[in-house]
Amino acid sequence: MNRHSALYVGRVRHSRFRPRPHALSYRVFWMLLDLDEIDALAKRSRLFSRNRFNLYAFRDADYGDRSGRPLKEQVAEALAAAGIGWDDGAVRLLTMPRILGYAFNPVSTYFCYGRDGNLRATVYEVHNTFGEIHSYVAPVGVEARPVRQEAEKRFHVSPFMGLAMRYAFQVEPPGERISIVIDGHDAEGRLITASLSGERHTLDDSTLLRLLATHPLLTLKVTAAIHWHALRLIAKRMRWCTHPAPPQHRFSTGRAATPHPKGSMQP
Repeated sequence: MNRHSALYVGRVRHSRFRPRPHALSYRVFWMLLDLDEIDALAKRSRLFSRNRFNLYAFRDADYGDRSGRPLKEQVAEALAAAGIGWDDGAVRLLTMPRILGYAFNPVSTYFCYGRDGNLRATVYEVHNTFGEIHSYVAPVGVEARPVRQEAEKRFHVSPFMGLAMRYAFQVEPPGERISIVIDGHDAEGRLITASLSGERHTLDDSTLLRLLATHPLLTLKVTAAIHWHALRLIAKRMRWCTHPAPPQHRFSTGRAATPHPKGSMQP
């Protein structure tokens, strides 16, 4: 039995506050995959496979440097480059699987634990619709709950937002529920808020089959929703930002943030 891998079923929300308000919300589910458990999960499941076609699949080359190298090894490199101490504990990846061979993950999150079970760092791997990938690596304060982190925006995601922004993350790590809230601030204040939240479910074939009925073609719908809302933003005459060159490095380093007063940020 997998000890830590699970499914989370919930919702993604995105709000833009200026110059013209815009919001979206849709139902989503994610897999939380302990990188050391994926092979055992695939061996037990008829519906989930690793690196081969199935109803649900995980493909290593969709992530990191896309070479197919062990992802835990790549995470270790990212943490070392960021100067974050880590003792090769568990790494659990929150992501959407391939469904019938197709996947697109705007953000996948690696939760990096020490051998003592404490969360040491997170890696936010961002994919844009132009086929580019960049990751934000940030440490976790020992007693910080919820986790709060900050990072300067380095990677082009939307043609309707420039790079002159700062991200503020608020994270409730995986448990019976999960929550990640990302506020984007520019020189005028908060510009956007994006969040995901979900409740934990057992990762087994019966749940996967049920989710196929309740969330059909999920990953394709995520891509379709991105383009549909882009058309709506064009109709609202939002300013179009030129696509800059991608960052020279695959990783940007964030930092643990000073806690805000209780209740100041909510999913």
